[in-house]
Amino acid sequence: MEITVSSDEIKEYEKLKIISQLTPVKEKIRYFEKKYGCSFEEFEKRLKERDENFEEWDDYIEWKAYVKSLKNLEQRLREINDAKDLRIA
Repeated sequence: MEITVSSDEIKEYEKLKIISQLTPVKEKIRYFEKKYGCSFEEFEKRLKERDENFEEWDDYIEWKAYVKSLKNLEQRLREINDAKDLRIA
């Protein structure tokens, strides 16, 4: 049995996988923005100006990881959108 899949279908599948990963990452970032009433960058600046608070530092580390993950996923999505040639590995 032979199955034919177009490069557009592969790109669409890969984009959907990334979008499904983006949703929970964005929700966690929104959670922290709501909890602290500011963006990550503002929180990072405030955190460095205050005395150490372990809960805030724990949140900072987790929030920073989500921000990095979001940037990586968005970059991957751009790469897929811009892809001209696809290779199946």
